[in-house]
Amino acid sequence: MTAQSLIAFNLILMAALASPGAAFLMSVKTSVSAGRAAGIATGLGLSLAAVCWTAAAFLGLEAVFKVFPWAFNAIKIAGALYLIWIAIQTWRNARKPLPDVSVPRGRAFLSGLLVNFGNPKSMLFAAALLVVVFPQGLTAPNMALILANHFTLEVLFYTTCAVTLSSAPARAGYLRAKPIFDRIAALALGGFGLKLLTGK
Repeated sequence: MTAQSLIAFNLILMAALASPGAAFLMSVKTSVSAGRAAGIATGLGLSLAAVCWTAAAFLGLEAVFKVFPWAFNAIKIAGALYLIWIAIQTWRNARKPLPDVSVPRGRAFLSGLLVNFGNPKSMLFAAALLVVVFPQGLTAPNMALILANHFTLEVLFYTTCAVTLSSAPARAGYLRAKPIFDRIAALALGGFGLKLLTGK
């Protein structure tokens, strides 16, 4: 494994992280609405689940899913339904003021974990990326380095989002436009869920 291959992996991963998706939207919504601590906790959950899918790609779990497609579909359907449930709750509570009680970090972490665990396509992306970027026959230390690098990059990205979007101006802007923002978020999350559910 070369430094160039690790840099290429990081650049592609950063582009994927910054692209509009359910994980990024979950991070943004939580950071703006629930504050920095909840946003960072959500990011940790998202990061851990993403790294678990990359580890699964190293272990060849995509081959298992090809043999047992029902397992892949079961995870995908569960993840899609969870996103749709979040979308419905967000839409229903769009006009309600923010509660005085902050979101517990444990719950925020679990939400992030479930959002990314519910998207097994992340593993297919990781498997394709690993094959394209890295040579065959990686050693265990190489794999451990890639996973640690992946986790660190994800945590830094989502922590930066949380710190930036939980600022006073960002929060004030969210409070002013909460019904509109929440309904846009609900439509987007519901759309991601439906896309995952239909496989399109």
